[in-house]
Amino acid sequence: MINATQLAMLFSSAAVWMLLTPSQATERLDRLLTPAQPRAENALISKLKEYKERRSLPCRWRTAVIELCDGMAAELAAGRTPHEAFRASATTLDPHVSKTLLNPPRPPPTGREELPDHLERLAEEPGAEGLRLLAACWRIGSERGGTLATVLDGLAAALRDEEAQRQDVAVQLAGPRATARLLAALPLLGVAMAAALGAHPVSFLCGSLPGLACLAAGVGLNATGLWWTRRLAGAAESPGRARRTSRRLANR
Repeated sequence: MINATQLAMLFSSAAVWMLLTPSQATERLDRLLTPAQPRAENALISKLKEYKERRSLPCRWRTAVIELCDGMAAELAAGRTPHEAFRASATTLDPHVSKTLLNPPRPPPTGREELPDHLERLAEEPGAEGLRLLAACWRIGSERGGTLATVLDGLAAALRDEEAQRQDVAVQLAGPRATARLLAALPLLGVAMAAALGAHPVSFLCGSLPGLACLAAGVGLNATGLWWTRRLAGAAESPGRARRTSRRLANR
């Protein structure tokens, strides 16, 4: 049986809980007025998306430069001026590339900037090296005359051949790159196997001077091998790209 004291304590606890707990209306109002905090999963997903965007940006630039040359050649053949052809072609490209081409990030010191100068500055972006050739063709067509549409057709064809060759080399390098990554992960597998056999490799590598020396040497050699493999693959993908493209364009 519940006596009067226990009953009074129960009612007191219930009253304190009701006074201290916010009402449902207050909770809904707080949810409406408090800005939503990004969850850790959403932040991780956004970071992964940004990383994928950065990785795919050079390829998107190369594709956009080829499409820009094709579009400008078609617009010039239809009778438009180079500036009109450039703006009409740039609006149909990748959204990021189109925004970068049409909106200079900073005004020039003289207050006025020619589009070829703007293209040359953008050619420093990874994958946008073809814009330097486009700017050169634009200047030559403006200063010495000639059919700019025909020149841009040849430039687009040369850049397209260069991109096809680069993709072919990338496919051939996929095997060596995968092998390099596998070899870089093999030391971790060796440490796991040694730990499974009871050899205690982690305590040796992290708890003794010879182990620390072996760990530092192994990590350094592993990182050097990955860097060297990546550098060789990058050199094989684009050896003298601008020079070969210029030579092909001159032969057309």
